Amino acid sequence: MADPMGGAGRLPAVFMTPGTSSFTDFLSQSAPHLLPGARGGLPGPVTEVAHGTTIVAVTFPGGVIMAGDRRATQGHMIAQRDVEKVHHADDFSCVGYAGTAGVGAELIRLFQVELEHYEKIEGATLSLDAKANRLAAMVKGNLPMALQGLAVVPLFAGYDPDLDKGRIFSYDIAAAKSEERTYESIGSGSVFAKGSLKKRFRVDLTQDDAVRIAVEALYDAADDDSATGGPDTIRKLYPIVASVTSDGYRRYGDDEVEPVVTAIIADRSTSAGG
Repeated sequence: MADPMGGAGRLPAVFMTPGTSSFTDFLSQSAPHLLPGARGGLPGPVTEVAHGTTIVAVTFPGGVIMAGDRRATQGHMIAQRDVEKVHHADDFSCVGYAGTAGVGAELIRLFQVELEHYEKIEGATLSLDAKANRLAAMVKGNLPMALQGLAVVPLFAGYDPDLDKGRIFSYDIAAAKSEERTYESIGSGSVFAKGSLKKRFRVDLTQDDAVRIAVEALYDAADDDSATGGPDTIRKLYPIVASVTSDGYRRYGDDEVEPVVTAIIADRSTSAGG
């Protein structure tokens, strides 16, 4: 049997050959079966898998906030209550996903490695636009699986130092990319979340204001969409909230998100009582 390491403990030739700074391209040559979209044909549409739902992003002067609910569903059942759908992409960007949970998590891990690999090979970071384009290529690679029911779409956001502002990019399953200049939401509750954001968004939001309206949009989405999980004060499960500014990526702790949730619930209770 041939030694998979090339004999005498050596790495295969593909590891020693100068090539691309794209880790995805390298993987397509060395181990294409590990790519998210390279699973081969399935016997039919896939329905009984966990799906992640609503993600929102909101810009404010000097940065962007991204927040996601914690619920994953499988059909009409709650598959998981504490899923993390918003992640650090690199020091100045973040990414969330809606759709098939396993594929989404895999896509995000590959994207994180893609950005880190490029920085190590080239000694520089990609521009925000280039990062968004790299992510689009990965989404396109999953198209065959998406057409069989394993769809996932990301929401990407980051701080652009050339423009000194936060930017948001959304995608469809065919990898069509568009920039959203104020706010955006993806997932099953996105219609309700966008309606909430539309009423509350202002161009002069503070960072705290942006956090508040992002969490409130998820609260509104959960009120009308059963697949979106609202804040769970009993289990202490709150939305994942992250910011990206000139200072870099920062994830908010539960102790920071809890007072925001408490204030929203108190305001809603007062309004209902009035």
